[in-house]
This record gives sequence, C-alpha cells and structure tokens, in this order.
Amino acid sequence: MAGVSLKCGDCGSLLRSVEEAQEHAELTSHSNFSESTEAVLNLVCSSCGKPCRSKTESDLHTKRTGHTEFVDKTVDAAKPISLEAPKASPSGSDEAVGASSHAAEEMVVPEVDKKLLEELEGMGFSTARATRALHYSGNASLEAAVNWVVEHETDPDMDEMPLVPINSKVEAPKPSLTPEQLKAKQQELREKARKKKEEEEKRMEREKEKERIRVGKELLEAKRIEEDNERKRIIALRKAEKDEEKRAREKIRQKLEEDKAERRRKLGLPVEDPSTAKPAAPVVEERKEDDAKVKRAFQTLLTFVGNVAKNPNEEKFRKIRLTNPSFQERVGSLKGGVKFLELCEFERMEGGEFLFLPRDKVDMAVLNSAGSELDSAIKNPFFGVL
Repeated sequence: MAGVSLKCGDCGSLLRSVEEAQEHAELTSHSNFSESTEAVLNLVCSSCGKPCRSKTESDLHTKRTGHTEFVDKTVDAAKPISLEAPKASPSGSDEAVGASSHAAEEMVVPEVDKKLLEELEGMGFSTARATRALHYSGNASLEAAVNWVVEHETDPDMDEMPLVPINSKVEAPKPSLTPEQLKAKQQELREKARKKKEEEEKRMEREKEKERIRVGKELLEAKRIEEDNERKRIIALRKAEKDEEKRAREKIRQKLEEDKAERRRKLGLPVEDPSTAKPAAPVVEERKEDDAKVKRAFQTLLTFVGNVAKNPNEEKFRKIRLTNPSFQERVGSLKGGVKFLELCEFERMEGGEFLFLPRDKVDMAVLNSAGSELDSAIKNPFFGVL
C-alpha cells in the first residue's frame, strides 16, 4: 500500500503532506520523517462539522461542546503522498513558470479586526493566539474567538502566527458590536472565567476534604485495631499470670502434703487416708474468706494513705470516723487495722470517735513506705497461701 502520510520519528505526529512536514520541522526542529501507510484521522463532528485529526482532539471537542457523534472520513481524505519535487519543463513553457510561481507563492499574516485583537490581548492572550483565533473564527465576534481558543487550546501550533497565501488575504469584516457591547461581552467572559475558576477551586477543596476524611477514618481504624490487639495481649498476659499463680500454689500445696506425710512417717503414724482429709475443706474455704477480707482491708488502707499523699492539704482525707460502718467492716474489725493508721501518725480525737492526721505531721516518706508495703502485700502471688 502506498504511503498516505508522513510520520515524525521524534514525536510520532502524522502529517498529510510534505509541506506540513516542512512546517512541523521548522516549528519543532524535528528532522526524522518517514512515509507511513497510516492515514491522518479525519473525524467530522455530526453536530457542528468540525474536523478532528486525532481521537484526543475529538475527545476534547466532546468535553467542550457535548457533541458525541463523529463521522470517520479518513478514507475519503487519504491520498498517496508524493515525495518528488515538481520538475521544471525543459522548454521553459508558461505552464512551468506558472507552477514555479505557485510553488513560491508568498505567505503572509492574515488581516484581522484590530479592535477585537486589542480586546483579546487585553484579556491576556498572546498576539499569535489572538490572531489565529480571529482568523479561523471569521472575525465574527469576541465570544466566537474565545470559544475557538477553548476548543483548540491543545493544538501544537496554537501559539504560532498563522500564515495564508497572499492572494487569499481578504479584508477583515467590520466588528458587529459597538465598543460598549464589546466591553460588556468582555466583562461577561471574564465573569465566566472567574466562576469557572471558583468552581474548580471548590471542587478541589471538596476532593481534599474527602481525602482528609478518608485518611482520618483509616487512622481511627488503625488505632482501634491497635487497641484491640493491646487489650487481647493484656488479657492473655493476665491469664498466663493466673495460670502461673495456680501452678505455684499447687506446688506449695504438694510440698506441704509431702512435709506432712514425712512428719507422720518419722512419728511412726500410718499414712493418712485421703478420704479422711475431706472434712478439712471448710477450713480452707474459711481461710480463703479471711484472706479476702485481709486483702480488702489492705486495699482500703492503701486508698487512705494514697489520698493523703496526693492531697496533703485536704482535711477530709486526713480525718476518719471510727464508728463508720463501712470502715468498721473493712478495717476496724480486723486486728491491727487501726494500729497501722496510728503508725502513719493518725491520732485519736474527740473521745476516740475520729482518727485525725495533723497537717504538720504528714510525713511523705512514711506514707510512701506504708503504701509500698501495702501494694507489695496485695500483689504477692502467694498472698493467703503461706
């Protein structure tokens, strides 16, 4: 199949003719071209008739205008590329002269409406872009030129000054709008651009907020999982400690049983029948109950001592009513409970109804030592066994 286009080996662009390749080389300095059987696309919009040379250009047109129907006329427009330069006739006939003059036809910048050009330049468009937009939009209006720029902003030659044959130069039509109308139209276009920018900024802010919310949820979920794992670890650790405590108690019990059996053997007594040892179970239960009361008393005393150590200036923590039923049940009824508080400098007052620790007798060293002893007794795994 004969070549129907020229392909740039540097950027991959497809060009319809040698002239287009020459222009492309001048603009980009690319020089690696080869003949290709791949035709340049010619997708014509069914709604407005705009031709698009690539799928990207048609997608952009659809995004800008909403037009989605295109007719593929690539095959109709595809023509074999001639890579040979036109040969001059030996006779120097008029036809050769005409062809030569046609090949050397001068290219000039098209004339456009000067006022519209100034308006576009005032809006920030370059002279080349403004001239190209006015020329290809027919110098119809400022809005038509801006719309053309929007639709063709991705064209590779967008910022190149357009050139047309000198014979095709036509006089630019007079503007159809008055200066006041042009200013109003310019203000309207600026307002549209401002609103579009604000909408884009709001959209970006919404996207950022969504991302922040997503990251926040992920962090919360990670924290929750970490807390669950830590809670499970603590539960497993406590279970292991309880199992270890149980095994230690069992070893002590076995040791006591062995010592008891050894003493009976030395005394010449018969081996104790395990069935006869069962009545001792209530004693064990009673002892466990007493151990629980002592442990609760230690915890209560630790609370009294800790409150005074943390708040030495609070009188309510330094004064205890001895007749309080809760105090009597937890501490007062046990031997040595009140004596322990007296060792911590508490004094009886008001006929022995209260225990009171004067502020000047608060000794932090004594309180800390007492608290340390109580805490050690409570945490002792063999508490109540020996």
